[in-house]
Amino acid sequence: MKILSIQSAVAYGHVGNSAAVFPLQRIGVEVLPVYTVNFSNHTGYGAWRGPLIAPDDVREVITGIEDRGVLPQIDVVLSGYQGGEGIADVILEAVAKVKAANPSAIYSCDPVMGNAKSGCFVAPAIPVLLRDRVVPAADLITPNQFELGFLTGTEPDTLESTLDAVDRIRATGPSTVLVTSVERPDREPGTIEMLAVDDRGAWIVQTPLLPLKANGSGDVTAALFTAHYRATGDAADALARTTSSVFGLLERTHRSGERELQLVESQEDYANPAMQFSVRQVR
Repeated sequence: MKILSIQSAVAYGHVGNSAAVFPLQRIGVEVLPVYTVNFSNHTGYGAWRGPLIAPDDVREVITGIEDRGVLPQIDVVLSGYQGGEGIADVILEAVAKVKAANPSAIYSCDPVMGNAKSGCFVAPAIPVLLRDRVVPAADLITPNQFELGFLTGTEPDTLESTLDAVDRIRATGPSTVLVTSVERPDREPGTIEMLAVDDRGAWIVQTPLLPLKANGSGDVTAALFTAHYRATGDAADALARTTSSVFGLLERTHRSGERELQLVESQEDYANPAMQFSVRQVR
């Protein structure tokens, strides 16, 4: 499998491509990383250095890949955080080119906007752009519950309202949806859930909620679920594998006391996930 991953990159820490590439490589996926920024560290520190890469420069890198005749071999285009409005056009152009070269290829979009605790942390135009242009072009999306609410104009909190919101967004284009960070009032205390939905049904999985803020964990989640789902077409299995891998990563990061993900140290969790969480079909 080959994945063209168009995301940010940082030198220190793990977000964007700097979070997604190694776990994908560790499970045997060939990744073609294209950077949209090249920062010293993620912006959660409040200060960083390095350039935001101009859309035309990102486009040039993708054109160079096309010149090598590689596009027919690409199985997935993956995108995450979009720092500026112009990157969306570059991504959508890349998706169109890849799908023209390989009709079986899919586009997986992580529509990064924010979360329930901090609200939106992207430029005001980005959520609207994602909702109106980018998400409808995707085959698979991986929003958190907050982002799903914006995309659908709803406030999902219960399982039923979250499933309804997923149905709404699937009607706009994407056939497969992974909802991360599902928090519903009737769940067991101290837990958090993820929900995967495709044409075959809907599945939910529950894990302990660890007391840490882990920048980049969503990027790892989107990447691993995308790869597993693309390989098998089995949403339940992809959900189980991804959940086990990401929980292992988060648990090790929490034990370490470090702020940054212990990405390399957790590599065995990607290659051989413990499969310790049961996935339940809810539809």
